[in-house]
Amino acid sequence: MANENRIRVLVAKPGLDGHDRGAKVIARALRDAGMEVIYTGLRQTADMIVNAALQEDVDVIGLSILSGAHNAIVPRVTELMKQQKMDDVLVLVGGIIPDQDIPALKAAGVSGIFQPGTSMDTIVQFIRENVKPRGVTA
Repeated sequence: MANENRIRVLVAKPGLDGHDRGAKVIARALRDAGMEVIYTGLRQTADMIVNAALQEDVDVIGLSILSGAHNAIVPRVTELMKQQKMDDVLVLVGGIIPDQDIPALKAAGVSGIFQPGTSMDTIVQFIRENVKPRGVTA
């Protein structure tokens, strides 16, 4: 697959969560599946994540959250994305997400939520099936 056609994924660890093993495992799995992965590292703010996504021209933003701050962080990220007219970028959240929080996250603009135990193949397939081709708006 040519580089210009590869799916570009930004993997970010927002907030004060200092555990990134899961994010690194996901990043490697996506890379092994042929995607181009940009990992931003720990303790990213919503502004930092959206700015990096803009600069890197990504197709997907994957947020790995274990801290329980998803109800505050995710809506901020999606609001900043709306301000930047990033409607064509898929937002995914992985980590410790209680079932009762899923409807609000989806209402905020999250396309997929992956809880512990989700297989890497499931995540890769979801991305491939849901990323919009370049130039197609929502």
